[in-house]
Amino acid sequence: MDYATISAIIGWTYFLAWSASFYPQVLLRKASPCVQGLSTDFVVYNIYGFTCYSLYNSAFYWSSEIRKEYRDRNDGHDNLVQVNDVFFGLHALLVSLVTLGQILYYKQQPSKLLKLFTAVTLVIASGILLCITSGWGMWIDLLYFLSYVKLTISIIKYCPQVYLNWKSKSTVGWSIHNIILDFTGGILSIAQLLLDAAVANDWSGITGNPIKLGLGWVSILFDLVFFTQHYILYPDRTDPIRETVADEERPILTNSEHS
Repeated sequence: MDYATISAIIGWTYFLAWSASFYPQVLLRKASPCVQGLSTDFVVYNIYGFTCYSLYNSAFYWSSEIRKEYRDRNDGHDNLVQVNDVFFGLHALLVSLVTLGQILYYKQQPSKLLKLFTAVTLVIASGILLCITSGWGMWIDLLYFLSYVKLTISIIKYCPQVYLNWKSKSTVGWSIHNIILDFTGGILSIAQLLLDAAVANDWSGITGNPIKLGLGWVSILFDLVFFTQHYILYPDRTDPIRETVADEERPILTNSEHS
């Protein structure tokens, strides 16, 4: 089996793991029509982040102009963006939009901090786009900027969920299956990048695709935090909201007590 086949297997396996990691949360919302336990900010950050990620990967994979600009900057070497990177970003964006639709349906709103962050990001992105289209820099600079926005969002987006779990002292409403799949995808994503760089004998390909390396490590580190919260700090699986509802609906006196 040649290295290209091994790389493809690793790549599509990470695609499946990372893509599947979005569905436990969607199915959890369907089974339990309540958005308590899931940070709205986390989902909205995902949408902004994967929009940037999809634009970055799509351009690096399909645009001949961007590939040429990359070769000009990297001694003729091609970039290491693979087709599975492209489809993962597009799929993640679609599922994140579905999850946001579920949240808005149940009337949970993003925080003021998220709205402020979004406004600032859009202003900066608009400024960079204006500079590039007016003759400053190259299109590849805009794509690198979007990749850094995505990486920043990925670091930030997990924080509201970590805080929410800590505040409620529970991980109920936050699917651990999502984290297991996310952790698997992060490891395989980094493995594919390292394999491609080693075979091509071009380690600049890693620095030339910082978003993939960064996303893998960010996912792994935060997933370790979630594992700690779920299995060590807050092992109780009792849903306090459902328990409260059950107590309110339970009759005050049983039949025997009436007698």
